[in-house]
Amino acid sequence: MRRRRVLGRMAATAATLSLVAVLPAVTGAGTAQAHDGHDSHSSSYKSVGYFTQWGIYGRNYQVKNVQTSGTAAKLTHLNYAFANIGADGKCFEANAPGQGDAWADYQHPVDAAGSVDGTADTAEQPLAGNFNQLRELKAANPKLKVLISIGGWGWSTNFSDAALTPASRQALVASCLDIFIKGNLPLLDGKGGPGSAAGLFDGVDIDWEWPGSAANTGTVYRPQDKQDFTALAAEFRKQLDAYGRTTHKHYDLSAFLPAAPAKMDAGFEARKIFKYLDFGTVQGYDFHGPYESTTNQQSALRAPRDTPVANDFSDTQAIGDWLKRGAPARQLVLGLPFYGQGWTGVPDGGKAGLFQTSTGPAPATWGPGNEDYHALKALAQSGTYTVHRDTRNGFAWLYDGTNFWTYDDPQVLTAKTAFIRNAHLGGAMMWSLDGDTSNGELISAVHNGLASHH
Repeated sequence: MRRRRVLGRMAATAATLSLVAVLPAVTGAGTAQAHDGHDSHSSSYKSVGYFTQWGIYGRNYQVKNVQTSGTAAKLTHLNYAFANIGADGKCFEANAPGQGDAWADYQHPVDAAGSVDGTADTAEQPLAGNFNQLRELKAANPKLKVLISIGGWGWSTNFSDAALTPASRQALVASCLDIFIKGNLPLLDGKGGPGSAAGLFDGVDIDWEWPGSAANTGTVYRPQDKQDFTALAAEFRKQLDAYGRTTHKHYDLSAFLPAAPAKMDAGFEARKIFKYLDFGTVQGYDFHGPYESTTNQQSALRAPRDTPVANDFSDTQAIGDWLKRGAPARQLVLGLPFYGQGWTGVPDGGKAGLFQTSTGPAPATWGPGNEDYHALKALAQSGTYTVHRDTRNGFAWLYDGTNFWTYDDPQVLTAKTAFIRNAHLGGAMMWSLDGDTSNGELISAVHNGLASHH
């Protein structure tokens, strides 16, 4: 159920823009004051990690692992993925395959050994599951903010309809805030109820994939999504601020943003949306994958000159294209992958498998062609695979003579955090925390990299 954030193979016509050419317009521009006097130029970098609802099953990655790995102490924000929007245009909780998993969210009992604070859930408590564990995680890490992420690749189906009119936007936002921010979870089998999750979530992450562009099968999109996204962000900001005045708290609002220039232009008014968003996380991965027949990098810092793809995607391209469109650098948070993508049946081609043909996705644990970092690290140490690097362009890959895996390791992440600092960006986002090692090797590399020279 890992989200596939496919960029598509459309030409990124503006991707050749030099980042250097646009940076002077934003560096030294002074501190930006966002809505309500909230200082968007934070004194420290944001470190945003996605926790996947479904990771508690096969991967057995529990909220407790965020604590024991040392990850929680290195995050500023944890985004819980995902909440769904129903056909009626409202947020909801339910137990329905492919539609909702309230059992994971707040029903399933957690024993003492599996809990963050070492206390077993009781039958009487209204909040259990991941949500109660997140509450315990916040108690252990008072500075950590937890956001509810709405949508994702599979659950953006009804975003366009829900954002279509002022009335539908008002209803959508009110429903999401009622359930998650005010904590009025529906009472299901004795769990939830009015105020049961009050105080848990510190804001909302809009993960609409993608306004104005074709995305997952069945996901509705229309040209006016571009203006409707801005209006939706404004409605979220309005209602979050109104509720915040009653709780004396600022609630964060973020959004997940694409790397493809065509998707930027089809769905986002870059000069307007950051008036409402505290920050936006920019897709820094899935540039290529085994849904294509030719091997390539999935998350390079810079596109190599010998790439066979014209105007190829990269981190510097994605950030540069957002800056060119007027996005403030300090509100852009670069996405980093804690997983890799792989092909099989790949000849060497004199490039250790890079830019070569394939026969399909490489075999993997949870789904063909997609593997968590900790598993790829094991492959790298197996003696069967060789690690290859393009240090100039900031990417790595594994190759064993037939299988090719593109991924980020600590060395790559160190280069990317240096880029984040030098470009005066807002920080780093990680998809997703369950891909890391049990001792948080990747999050440590990100944390140490952002802390350098700060």
